[in-house]
Amino acid sequence: MSGHSPAVPSGAGPSAGVIELLAVLAIGELTGFERLADDAAFAPNLTDKAALATLATAEFRHFELLRDRLAELGVDPEVAMAPFVPALAAYHGYTAPNDWLEGLVKAYIGDGIATDFYREIAAYVDDATRDLVLQVCSDVGYAAFAVDRIRAAIELDARVGGRLALWGRRLVGEAIAQAQSVAAEHVGLSALLLGGSGGADLTELGRIIDRLTESHVNRMESLGLAF
Repeated sequence: MSGHSPAVPSGAGPSAGVIELLAVLAIGELTGFERLADDAAFAPNLTDKAALATLATAEFRHFELLRDRLAELGVDPEVAMAPFVPALAAYHGYTAPNDWLEGLVKAYIGDGIATDFYREIAAYVDDATRDLVLQVCSDVGYAAFAVDRIRAAIELDARVGGRLALWGRRLVGEAIAQAQSVAAEHVGLSALLLGGSGGADLTELGRIIDRLTESHVNRMESLGLAF
């Protein structure tokens, strides 16, 4: 699926990179909504079910903002999102959680890395797009929820911490690889990140990876897991 670019309307308009950034975030938010809704079915009690349902609703609102913005730009949201579906499906296939706790870690750790990456790319877009990206990349309350539930589980059984730490380390590799692959295979995103004087040079790319890693370490520590 190398080199996909959604059709850009004729005349002056958004770059392919902006469209691809909005599209990949939109499909990510829609997928996040679906997964949180699915996870709610495995929640151990009604309180957690309701909490996840609320968080899923917030994810869907983010999707709607992105979908509507694409439409405002004259782009068919479904057409724009479609090229990113295989990569996301592959990532979620590789990282299917085995239980409720692994699902929590995946949403917090894996999705967090992807979100951080696209937030970094947003440094190279126009102000309006950047503001929207930062809005939809904001935490909807999942971080506090995941930290509370996972730390409580570790307190009940310390062995859980070791298992989830291994899972978290696997997720970071898969998530970074997926984000890099998506950026490399879609010319618009690549142009945003590496496009001449307005993009990142090799030194800055190194700093981006360092920041992604640092954020991952902080998330692992907040969960009480060893990196």
